Amino acid sequence: MIEFYAQIKFVHVAAVVASGSLFMLRGLLMLAGSRFANHAALRYLSYTIDTTLLTAALMLVMILHQYPFMQTWLTVKVLLLVVYIVLGVFALRRGRTRAVRAACFGMALAVFAFIIGVAIAHDPRGWMILLAH
Repeated sequence: MIEFYAQIKFVHVAAVVASGSLFMLRGLLMLAGSRFANHAALRYLSYTIDTTLLTAALMLVMILHQYPFMQTWLTVKVLLLVVYIVLGVFALRRGRTRAVRAACFGMALAVFAFIIGVAIAHDPRGWMILLAH
């Protein structure tokens, strides 16, 4: 499967961009008070993208033999992913007020950006280590 590494990594990165872009769109729709933020088509598209993202991630883990809880940066990435998901749920559905949803949306975007920094740096400090150089 190593011969498909480049293609799988491309799919993974493309899915990250698509997932983050769709989350941002849905969050902006939520902030604008649009009922389309949680439209079924956008939710199902999100599930499809995130399933693709997870599948590609698991394939990369198997190809590279780098596993969470064995690689610190991957552990941090997985834990931040859980935080991002929880914040995203409160931003788009569970937040009781618009202010709570907006705060969760902003925090989710910040966590998403940090996850990307960790992934690029292969370091739990993420953007902090990249900006230090």
